[in-house]
Formats: sequence, structure tokens, C-alpha cells
Amino acid sequence: MKRSKFVILSLASVMLAGCGGAEKLEDELNLLAGCEEPYMNAVADAFAAKYNVKVNRIRKSSGEIETQIKNEKGTPSADVLFGGTTDPYNALKAEGLLEKYVSKNDAKISDAHFKDADHYWYGIYKGILGFMWNKEKLQELGLTAPKTWDDLIKPEYSKYITWSHPSTAGTAKLVVNTIVQKKAEGKKTTYKNEDGETVQCYDDTAAMEWFKKLDANTAKYTKSGSGASKEVGVGTTIIGIGFLHDVIYQIVDKKYTNIGMCAPEDGTSYEVGATAICKGAKHPNLAKKFIDFATSAECVELGQKNGSYQFLVVDGAHQPQAAIDAGISNVNVMDYDFEDAKTNISHYVEDFNAAVKAEIPTA
Repeated sequence: MKRSKFVILSLASVMLAGCGGAEKLEDELNLLAGCEEPYMNAVADAFAAKYNVKVNRIRKSSGEIETQIKNEKGTPSADVLFGGTTDPYNALKAEGLLEKYVSKNDAKISDAHFKDADHYWYGIYKGILGFMWNKEKLQELGLTAPKTWDDLIKPEYSKYITWSHPSTAGTAKLVVNTIVQKKAEGKKTTYKNEDGETVQCYDDTAAMEWFKKLDANTAKYTKSGSGASKEVGVGTTIIGIGFLHDVIYQIVDKKYTNIGMCAPEDGTSYEVGATAICKGAKHPNLAKKFIDFATSAECVELGQKNGSYQFLVVDGAHQPQAAIDAGISNVNVMDYDFEDAKTNISHYVEDFNAAVKAEIPTA
């Protein structure tokens, strides 16, 4: 009899072990987002409904996200990151603060530019960097709109330009990388990183001189990359630098018909909005499910329904018609060096701060 009970209990243990082999989902997820709030909420609510869980969510700028995760030193308050440029993601990966995960949707992102080669982050959209302006204000001032990057440093635009600060916004980091690469014209140099290693980078001397001139034309630096787009319609910003999908939102959703925009004729770059799991996430199994959801057409198509008109990088996802109608599906995109941008952006931002000495915005 005892033997019989032992066999039954052993079989039960095996069955329980087998059931335990399937990862048990937690009932709560903490989301930290770099996209706009309506998009964040739509994604969080859709995921919560799909898995019948609670999703806590906070929206911050890309720079704030990077700073927060670094300060938390491997014990993050967030489980997953969603949206915002890849510069912070790459910086966090380099410091061992992201969790490697091969999503079931890995093959659905076929362009290598749009996912980390080591599977620490996945792209969800791309945004085109460009210019925006208030048509009425420019007409009053008797000025024409900028069409190239060098137009921005013309004396007639003195104190008329608004853009974000590279210490707080991924958008501005992209501006810095773009100008560094353009002005270096392929010329390289080296510097010592914080570990004392010699690192090759673009010679940013000409770029920093350019940024000094842009600073002279800058009325205000915003904390968030979308700051200028939110002000241009009401006229508190006359000329702005930022992502064109943010401008489309102001035109389509906010009904501002007085906003002009363009991609630079001399070539521009683009962001890759990403998603990732934080190293040390408190809800790791649900975090993996979130990455699978975030890299699906079901998820990324929520953007265009909630005021976010970026082009999507998930194969098979329907592109936002508003972005196509605005003409930003066919722009002059520069040959952007993603690897250098990933490796050296911190160095370039340090040089920017040394050259420009602008006050870093806190709100």
C-alpha cells in the first residue's frame, strides 16, 4: 500500500513538474514608454485586455528613460520599454541593463537596421527627421522656410528656432549624429572612453562649430523631442526641428492648417523606435509576452489610430495613410552610419555640451 501511494505521489509530482515547465504569467506589468501618451495608453490597454492583466504605465522622454534605468542599476521599476529612439537602448545594452530575448516575431522584422543583432531590442517604427514652421509667422517676418540643414544657421533665423536638447531627448541625439556625420565628410579621429580605451569616431570639429551657429539661432531647447511640434501651430515656435510624424499629428488631429513641414533636401536621417525588456524585470514572463505583442502588426497599427504616424517596420503591417498623404514616404535619406551613432553618441553629446553650453531643460 505504501509502495502504491509512493508511485501515485511520484506520478503526481511528474505531472506537476510538467505543468510547471510552461512559464506562468504574472498578473501585472510595468511599462516605461518613450512614445506619445495616447499611443502608450492604447498599447498598454490592448495588452492588458489580451492577457487579462494590469499594466502600469509611465511616459518619459528617451533621455529620462536612459537616466532612470541606469540609476536603478539592474533593479528596474519598469519591466519593459516601448518607443523612443534606439540611442538609449544601445547605451543600456552596453551597460548590461537590457535582457536578451528572441521574439517569436523576429522573422517579421526582416531589415537588420530595425532590430539589435544580439536580440536586446526590436524596432517597431521609424520616424523621419525634418523641419516644421508656422506659415503665418514666417510670412509676417518676410522669411522663407528652411529647406536644407545649412539654412538653419542663416542669420535671419536668429532666435526663431526651437528644438530639443541632446542631454534629454533622443530626437536631439539623432540631430547631433546627423550633423556630425554630414560635416565630418568621412574624416575620422579617436578619443579615450571612460574605460581608457581608444575609440574611433567621426571628427566632430566642424559639426560643433555648426552647432554654435545653430545655438545663436535657437530660441529655446525643449526637454522632449516632440516639444517644437506642439508649439508651432499656436505660434510660440516659429521654426522647429523634430520628427515629421509629430507634425502630422498636429495637422491631422489638432487641425492646425498653418503648419508647413519638409524633410531636408540635402538628406536626412531617421529614428528607429524600439522595445526591450529591462534586465532584472520583476515580471519576466509577461515581459516576453509583451515583446511578442509589441512586434506584431496588431500592436504597431495602433499608432495611426492614436495620433502616431510613424512608418512601421514590422513586415505586413499597414502603413499610416496620413503619413503617405503628407509625402514623407519618399524623402532623401542619407547614408546614415548606425554603428558609429550607437558607439559614439555619448562622446558627441559631451562635445556638444562643451561647445554650446546651453542650459539643459528640466520641463
